[in-house]
Amino acid sequence: MKKYISIDIGGTAIKYGMIEEKGTILERREMPTEAWKGGPSILEKVKEIVRQYCQKEVVSGICISTAGMVDTEKGEIFYAAPLIPDYAGIGFKKTLEQEFGIPCEVENDVNCAGLAEYTSGAAAGSRVMVMLTIGTGIGGCIVLNGEIFHGFGNSACEVGYMHMRSSDFQTLGAASILTKKVAEWKQEPAEEWSGYRIFEQARQGDCVCCRAIDEMADILGLGIANICYVLDPEVVVLGGGIMAQEDFLRDRIRKSLDAYLVKSIAAHVRIAFARHRNDAGMLGAFYNFEKRRTKKVE
Repeated sequence: MKKYISIDIGGTAIKYGMIEEKGTILERREMPTEAWKGGPSILEKVKEIVRQYCQKEVVSGICISTAGMVDTEKGEIFYAAPLIPDYAGIGFKKTLEQEFGIPCEVENDVNCAGLAEYTSGAAAGSRVMVMLTIGTGIGGCIVLNGEIFHGFGNSACEVGYMHMRSSDFQTLGAASILTKKVAEWKQEPAEEWSGYRIFEQARQGDCVCCRAIDEMADILGLGIANICYVLDPEVVVLGGGIMAQEDFLRDRIRKSLDAYLVKSIAAHVRIAFARHRNDAGMLGAFYNFEKRRTKKVE
């Protein structure tokens, strides 16, 4: 049975473990990213993860999901937000293949999440799907007939930057904005509020929390509608920690989406909530590795 190292690099944590050739996760671990230390530090963490597994296992591949814009041919970061200094230019594929002699493939984290949901999750079997992850910002992925659509310059579906209402999609609709808004309206310190607390209070009838959630759902509906007018997707999958509140959000987002879409499009666009959650990055990195290595053999 072949085994693969799968590593999901986020701004806060690096999730990693072993996956066997049928896609079953054999082991899950996690360490802090310590993003402020910069790209070279993250590369060293990844090398140490690979080194430790190679000392006790026969490893058939290294699968990486990462924040930032990725040149998938080179397996290199070409753009990253300031959250991770000096990340642009980090070449995971070249470095790891040279040091360990094991094939490596690298893909953007949202694209990996989308591929995971397409392959074995909420969008399985769909022809045209969009994945949105709503967290500190808003990330997007397009999967067409099973293939990630990267665009001409490997930066397709960077929808968080989409201009909306004199601002942009993620500045208005990200989960991080929800806590800031509630704290401001209540005139309380932001650190006293979390997404979990806001939804708990909303369920108890807190008008301020309900209003903030409604505003976020409205922005998400508008953003999704704009994407639908361009792509006409079969399904839009929503991920990110806040989407665990599906029971509270589904009808609100659907109502907003229907208000902004013409009926003929709204009638066939399905809203789904991500199934893989914390495993999406690791699974998607593995699925991406499989697809890319298969193409290279062909």
